[in-house]
Amino acid sequence: MTENPMLPPPEEPQGSEEPSAEVLPFRLKKTPAPVVDGVDLAAPGEGEARPGEWEAELPDTSDPEAEDLTEGEPVDPPKTVYPPSVAEWMEAKDKARLPVLPLWVKLPDQRTAVRKWAVRHYSAMVGYHAVRLPFVYTPKILAYAPRGAWRWSTAIGRWVFDAEGKGLRLAAVVNEDAGEYLKLCRQRNDRVRLRGLVTTVAGFVGLAAALALYVMAPSWLLLLALATMTTTLGAVGAPADRPLIDRAKVVFRKRKLSSDIVIRAHEVAGLTTKDQSIAFPRPIGRDGDGWRVIVDLPFGKSYKDALNAHTKLASGMDIAATQLFLDKDETSERRVSYWIADRDPLAVPSGKSPLLGATRVDFWKPFPWGVDERGNPVMATMLWLSLLVGAVPRQGKTFSARTIALAAALDPYVRLYVFDGKASPDWRKFALVAHRIAFGIVPKNGFDPVVHLLTALRELRADVEDRYHRLSELPLHICPEGKLTPEISRDKKLNMPLTLFVVDEVQEYLTHPEHGKEILALMVYLARVAPAVGVSVMTSTQKPDDKACPSELRDQHQARFALRVGSLHVSDVILGAGSYSEGLDASKLLKSHKGVGLLKGMSDDAGIVRTYLADGRDAERILTRAAALREAEDTLSGDAVGEAPAPEMAATILDDVAQVLGKGETKVWSETLVDRLADLRPDTYGPWAELDAKPKAEALTAALKPFGITTEQISRRIDGKTVNKRGIKRDDIAAAITERNKNRDAG
Repeated sequence: MTENPMLPPPEEPQGSEEPSAEVLPFRLKKTPAPVVDGVDLAAPGEGEARPGEWEAELPDTSDPEAEDLTEGEPVDPPKTVYPPSVAEWMEAKDKARLPVLPLWVKLPDQRTAVRKWAVRHYSAMVGYHAVRLPFVYTPKILAYAPRGAWRWSTAIGRWVFDAEGKGLRLAAVVNEDAGEYLKLCRQRNDRVRLRGLVTTVAGFVGLAAALALYVMAPSWLLLLALATMTTTLGAVGAPADRPLIDRAKVVFRKRKLSSDIVIRAHEVAGLTTKDQSIAFPRPIGRDGDGWRVIVDLPFGKSYKDALNAHTKLASGMDIAATQLFLDKDETSERRVSYWIADRDPLAVPSGKSPLLGATRVDFWKPFPWGVDERGNPVMATMLWLSLLVGAVPRQGKTFSARTIALAAALDPYVRLYVFDGKASPDWRKFALVAHRIAFGIVPKNGFDPVVHLLTALRELRADVEDRYHRLSELPLHICPEGKLTPEISRDKKLNMPLTLFVVDEVQEYLTHPEHGKEILALMVYLARVAPAVGVSVMTSTQKPDDKACPSELRDQHQARFALRVGSLHVSDVILGAGSYSEGLDASKLLKSHKGVGLLKGMSDDAGIVRTYLADGRDAERILTRAAALREAEDTLSGDAVGEAPAPEMAATILDDVAQVLGKGETKVWSETLVDRLADLRPDTYGPWAELDAKPKAEALTAALKPFGITTEQISRRIDGKTVNKRGIKRDDIAAAITERNKNRDAG
């Protein structure tokens, strides 16, 4: 036992008579010993407190006010205090339930994709082996057959003479166990006699069968038997490290995805920490031509973090960035769904447009426009919206927009306006069905396409304004909510069909030196106001900058479609500000991704669309069918049947009013001017002259209002009486003409 020496107490320091701090008492409370049948089981040394037998009563805080406080109730409520309702329980079960059949079995498009893949894969395998059969496999079989015959005969000899028991007999000799040795020898002799008899009988039977086959069997059966025997011997004689049949190589790279690979990807992307990793709420499984992985990120991480780490995640999985696609889960901000494609799906052509097999299209319903990255169909609609399409040249911008116009052409009750700023052959065949159509910006043979566009825009603006008025005045049983309906749009008497206004390479018209400003103003008006009455605007451009395609026009488009562009800034210009922060960047698309773009605003979800292809010949077939359909429905109109636009009153009314004003007249009544205008141009102003006095004056007032001309009371003495009527002043007409000419010169 170690002796503890007693040390003398240290000397007290000077000036320590008064304590400088209060010493808290360290109260010990010994755990009482148990008492059984009135006998105290306390061990000797009751007064001592050993480790494990005492409890220290320490204050929890130095706050003097906390002395009388007691421990509170737990802040976490019991887990089963409020049981979930039946609806919540069923919803949770629905979300947790796995599908009975995989998506490639349920979805027709994925079934088709799997079937095509199976045909492609196994036909390649059959062709691979068929080519090598006469030149590789047959020589190998002939070379390995003798070795196989030797191996076969050797194996039969070893079996007949009981070679497998030789080791046991030698062991008995070494151990000098005579009894065991004699027993094994007798067993071996019995086996050899039986096996020798069986082998002899089998040999005679085989020889007899071979002779019978040689004499009686047809030649094809004899050759088949010989080939079977030779192939069998060749397979037996083939070396173990050099198989007889080669393996067909897979063309594309494909690997099995595991949880370790996914975890590694999140680690290198900086989405996990040492203390928190990802979780897998569902098993990793196949989904079409790829893998579906759903993960729960660590607390504090969100879908946006995973989106920003897209490239690092792809690198961690050892795949291309174009093979990784992220989807947000609605149940949790930190739950992310990944789809990892076996190969780049955006480089795979989406195929021909289904419009080639369609007899007609209902433009009121969504129509097929393309497929997404997984091959699922993407349906498009142009109702109540305007669409902006942008891309660098040669990426499929025109073909993508033309597919929508082809769908509109197959609905005989849709009116088409088509204008192509680059005068390419891509839109030429639309002349069969378009109400108004023009190409380029250069006048030719007395026809100015820019003026024709301007006329069409004015015509369409007047139509839109008229639709608003008429829809508000229609009876409730025809127009219950004051909105356009399929029945109203197909009523020829009402003349309010769905209309699609298409302008390809819109920057060519917007930068026109004379009419560019007016074209811009009219297109901004139509893109903003016209969709609500069934007039949709679709513009495409390869220069979406503020000079060629100003933001005041771009911002009016509710839907955007961006194919490959040069930079993320251009992508944001087309798709709208903030699209890059949402993970939408068309500059990441490759040059090989023709016809592939990012769609935003057409539906609640934004995503990738691989648009269907309809080349020039396909477009001609569709438009020929559309023209026949419209002719049968008697809906061809405008330029398609040679009908020229109506005279533009808005463009000439200032000059006409100035012409009919008499010399020295400073003020003229409106109804008087209308009568004079009707005499000047009966076809244009004749309907006004047939109206009563007040509507006649209101018609002229409405026509002059866009030029800032207002009417005022003009007094005249007729038969000695003063008559007041609304009229205009010559000075106002002159000022409006001067302002108009000044604007044209400035343009």
